[in-house]
Amino acid sequence: MFLDGKDWRNAFDSMRHEAWRLETLPVYRVPQEADAMRRYLDGEPVTREATQPWFDRVEGYKADGRTVGRVHVITRPLTDYLRFEFAHYRHNVEAGEDIRILDVTDRANPLSGAGDFWMFDRSRIVLMHYEPDGTQISREVYEGDPEPFRELQRTAIAESAPFEEYVKGFDV
Repeated sequence: MFLDGKDWRNAFDSMRHEAWRLETLPVYRVPQEADAMRRYLDGEPVTREATQPWFDRVEGYKADGRTVGRVHVITRPLTDYLRFEFAHYRHNVEAGEDIRILDVTDRANPLSGAGDFWMFDRSRIVLMHYEPDGTQISREVYEGDPEPFRELQRTAIAESAPFEEYVKGFDV
């Protein structure tokens, strides 16, 4: 089963406790972000207003006692897209999202071979499929055992640093 539109939004809104994401790509080509990315590259800062819809959703989930988190696996130097995304992350963290960075520039990747996914309530998995250039192909509901994804989450969290800690001391 593939998720889109209302079904995708419902995956978040119907979670009882947690939505968590593993991100592994240096670039995501998101058509809705093209103008914002262009403005960012032209020197316009990413404001909280630009991130307001996600900010409000995360804040609402947190107010209901639910959590949203992610780990992004990266290597330096950061791509333009990662710098753009990091500018968004600052606002997401302010809203209450637990964002962590797993920098594998100078070490082996403990998640080598893992692909992007969202996990809801540690039981419902949505595989995120992308073209090599970062263009999303689909979101597929995974029907198998969620334990391997729970293990990826445990490893990702244990091996990563909180976003605010990671970005201390350098300009993003």
